[in-house]
Amino acid sequence: MILQPLVPVDGALPGPVLTEIAALYATNHAFFELSGDFPDPDRITVEQVAGSLADELAHDGAEVLLARSAGRLVGMAATLAHHPDPASEDPDPWIGLLLIDATAHREGYGRAVTGLVEDRFRAAGRTGVRIAVLDNNPKALAFWQSQGYAPLRQAKDRERGRDCTVLRKPLT
Repeated sequence: MILQPLVPVDGALPGPVLTEIAALYATNHAFFELSGDFPDPDRITVEQVAGSLADELAHDGAEVLLARSAGRLVGMAATLAHHPDPASEDPDPWIGLLLIDATAHREGYGRAVTGLVEDRFRAAGRTGVRIAVLDNNPKALAFWQSQGYAPLRQAKDRERGRDCTVLRKPLT
């Protein structure tokens, strides 16, 4: 498996890649029903995904990483080099989103992508990584805890004020 940064070309995301990503989002309608990120999780459009990705990439130090296995897009991770609030004293980078093709859940892709993201942060000299998991998503919380992430605190997410649990994993 390889991770490739999503790089806009002339300020726009490449159409064929955007179509692949939109298809990946569409397989995850159950997650998007929980998150409320899209008005109709059963009909996520390429334009909505483009807007969502543009919002992700607008943060300083943000990256969207595409995970491919045998050339097929199996997942993606959105990361932040630091907490998006400049007043935060949080020293860790964040995983803002891990999305795996729902037709391939429980095949090890989530674990593999998580490991590759953590390796990138380790190579950059980072000593820990954080993620906020929506409290209404117990499967995601169980996944992250199985990967060695420990709950730090309860919080509200920055975008919609949803209840979430902030978790951290040391990378040493």
